[in-house]
Amino acid sequence: MISAIRRIFSTPDLRRKLGFTLFMVVLFRLGSFIPAPFVDFANVQACLAGSAGTNGIYELVNLFSGGALLQMSIFALGIMPYITASIITQLLRVVIPRFETLHKEGQAGQAKLTQYTRYLTLGLGVLQSTTLVTVARSGQLFGSSGAPECSQLITNDAWYSILLMVITMTAGTGLIMWFGEMITERGIGNGMSLLIFASIAAGFPTSLWAIQRSEGFNIFVLVIAIGIVIMAAVVFVEQSQRRIPVQYAKRVVGTKTYGGTSTYIPIKVNQAGVVPVIFASSLLYLPALIAQFNQPAAGQAAPDWVLWISANLANGDQPLYIAMFFLLIVGFTYFYVAITFNPVEVADNMKQYGGFIPGIRAGRPTAEYLDYVLTRVTLPGALYLGVVALIPLIALATIGANQNFPFGGTSILIIVGVGLETVKQIDAQLQQRHYEGLLQ
Repeated sequence: MISAIRRIFSTPDLRRKLGFTLFMVVLFRLGSFIPAPFVDFANVQACLAGSAGTNGIYELVNLFSGGALLQMSIFALGIMPYITASIITQLLRVVIPRFETLHKEGQAGQAKLTQYTRYLTLGLGVLQSTTLVTVARSGQLFGSSGAPECSQLITNDAWYSILLMVITMTAGTGLIMWFGEMITERGIGNGMSLLIFASIAAGFPTSLWAIQRSEGFNIFVLVIAIGIVIMAAVVFVEQSQRRIPVQYAKRVVGTKTYGGTSTYIPIKVNQAGVVPVIFASSLLYLPALIAQFNQPAAGQAAPDWVLWISANLANGDQPLYIAMFFLLIVGFTYFYVAITFNPVEVADNMKQYGGFIPGIRAGRPTAEYLDYVLTRVTLPGALYLGVVALIPLIALATIGANQNFPFGGTSILIIVGVGLETVKQIDAQLQQRHYEGLLQ
């Protein structure tokens, strides 16, 4: 391993790519601490220090922004608008034939879809930054902390100052998107995912130190041990796959012979990745968000439906919230796998190129067999996602460390997934230059 790392830094091209990637990540992290215009940075820090934790409505966005959301910085929205835009664009392929046609056109079609994703990202950036500024003006950004400075986060309420804040945060989202594309093009690749990785990893030391201060050294060691076990289990599942053998018949075209090879179709246990967790979290945040914007005036009683949502769906330690979260993850896993893996299309492509699964007829029987296998493999993957996502909620019920527990949910899935993918990319580039990879 040490010799492999030495080869990385001794290869000029790879060393330059790593340096460029680190430079982009440093710029991304620096922007997370630069406050947006007309933001009272002192009051924001005071609210952060006195707040018991992130409000659940903004927890996911704050996670993907590396804490920049609650800093009210120029990068407050982080990479979340791009993630949402990418998911929406992918889902629209099912309902808009034009998007599906572009997806099948190769590189030119993918470039067009990427352009649509950029436009949608900026539109979502305007929407989310407007919501963030509105919530900050109302004093609800830090939940029910009650500190007077939390209602004085913005120094100027004029329309032009609000407009400038929205433009600045939206431009910050566009700049982050450019950072990710530059890392993909000139760095080691996988740019957007690496920025998400940096955002989440940046919060690990603070979270662990907060657990040590609040719960003591014994709980701190226990959390570290649990984290190592969880990471090992996640790596095992993320690498697990069902390999369906495929054989290609020999074809003679002119004087050349094609086919006659054996390969396989890899179906991962976690075929959906982290997307179902994001879907479920976002959907469960909507009722609490609606209830928050329908709070009664001082001296008036809240409506019954607002009280019910606040009691059952606003906090992650409620049994109904936990049950709905788990069921939504399982349901969204099947839904997302169904729209991203088309057994009929795979079977048609195999038939076109003379491929077949041993013992299964080509065409419709192959599609039915692939659908059968995919359904059975997706079940443990969906249950695995649900269990991993519930780990922070279980931590809240046992040690009260939900807001500071880093080893679970979306964070650990992304950290492990991006880490494995980055190691594979570096390993592939090493093999191209030295015929020996990072993992050999």
